[in-house]
Amino acid sequence: MARESESGLPIEPVYGPEALDGWDPAEKLGEPGEYPYTRGVYPTMYTGRPWTVRQYAGFGTASESNARYRRLIAHGTTGLSVAFDLPTQMGHDSDAPLAHGEVGRVGVAVDSVEDMRVLFGGIPLERVSTSMTINAPAAVLLLLYQLVAEEQGAGPGQLTGTIQNDVLKEYIARGTYIFPPKPSLRLTADIFQYCRAELPRWNTISISGYHMAEAGASPVQEIAFTLANGIEYVRTAVAAGMDVDDFAPRLSFFFVARTTLLEEVAKFRAARRIWARVMREEFGARNPKSLMLRFHTQTAGVQLTAQQPEVNLVRVSVQALAAVLGGTQSLHTNSFDEAIALPTDTSARLALRTQQVLAHETDVTATVDPFAGSYVMERLTDDVEAAAVDLMGRVEELGGAVEAIERGFQKGEIERNAYRIAQETDSGERVVVGVNRFRLDEEEPYEPLRVDPAIEARQTERLAALRAERDRQAVTTALTALRKAAEGDDNVLYPMREALRARATVGEVCGALREVWGAYVPSDAF
Repeated sequence: MARESESGLPIEPVYGPEALDGWDPAEKLGEPGEYPYTRGVYPTMYTGRPWTVRQYAGFGTASESNARYRRLIAHGTTGLSVAFDLPTQMGHDSDAPLAHGEVGRVGVAVDSVEDMRVLFGGIPLERVSTSMTINAPAAVLLLLYQLVAEEQGAGPGQLTGTIQNDVLKEYIARGTYIFPPKPSLRLTADIFQYCRAELPRWNTISISGYHMAEAGASPVQEIAFTLANGIEYVRTAVAAGMDVDDFAPRLSFFFVARTTLLEEVAKFRAARRIWARVMREEFGARNPKSLMLRFHTQTAGVQLTAQQPEVNLVRVSVQALAAVLGGTQSLHTNSFDEAIALPTDTSARLALRTQQVLAHETDVTATVDPFAGSYVMERLTDDVEAAAVDLMGRVEELGGAVEAIERGFQKGEIERNAYRIAQETDSGERVVVGVNRFRLDEEEPYEPLRVDPAIEARQTERLAALRAERDRQAVTTALTALRKAAEGDDNVLYPMREALRARATVGEVCGALREVWGAYVPSDAF
């Protein structure tokens, strides 16, 4: 009897040659590192070197997070991934009334260049690749990073890393938006232009399906809505006068890896093929790098359980294997205790070791695209691709990603799928080990990492000292120049950089833009 995939696609008990009837390997597969990139974006993939090993970390103060980063680097992490607290993500300073109770809770509090300096103290930014999960205020945090690197003596051409900078998915699934969609897209185009001129090795955006998946999107919905958002960003940049090959090579993506290994591998392969075709056929990209869908993967936080949390070690291992078999460029493995609290040092190290075992103790790095030619994998890849293209077509019929967002289309589709998953879990049809089957009568005690509530007071004191010491007139002048640029057509990142150099805070910079562009209020809030 056939089963269904997470996306509702049939999975047959047995596949044979008939599954690929009429199938052209040259058209569908190509060679690794060649169009349509089904088999991977690089010819050698992990046979040359493994993926970038990242661990997403950040909590409390900048000094506490800096200590965690140093330990991760000592344990073998090859790239940093910064988690910011909610006030920072929303463009508020730690002493703002809206920040109360959230400072340092789900990430590190960064209010100014002073905090960024502490966050990366003693870490050579010219040699470390850094990913920052920040969206609406992405430009602000990127410029703070550049200023700190400049102080360290690192040239802008040496800096490598990624800002997430994907605000469209915030309107769909996550909610940490600041400005309305149109000025947010204008800011994205300004970032593209700025980085092309100033930070040529920086990945300007990580177009994210991960957070949609965490909200309940199926694999098909995840890639369809993510690629539709990617198309919107490319259209915006082209409309702003940029040539597609001037910015597209620095685009990157961010996906989830679930425990359903076969469909996840198919999803990654299908996404690469769709993107290559869109960039070539719709946008006329000529540079092969413009056609490559390069992506970071994080294991599925939504599938972690607070019950029997040690079982999450197994889940994360399977999810990480799916990402590797699917050809990810970098990977973060969740810690087993994240359904309970922020990861401890021990659990973060175990998560890192999971990647190192895959990279150094298994044979998955010995060959490129191990599943190529598999009856089941090629059929699943085709099925996922066809379903995703159909869903992308529905977004286009509504006028594109922004129009569809404003109508609530993507959000509604994801919520319906999330409800289906919840129903299946509640009924026991969907087995979740330790939750609805194989439960314990009594859970073993676990001591989570706790964030010191005094952090908020300490950050408030730091902000007061900063404002007392800095040149107030220089800050006022710089923020005025930023507002003027936002009112017109000039790239806002240049006056923004000077405001931050004058020690304006994250909240002040975002506040200046709010004055000009306004703040987004979702239509369903009325």
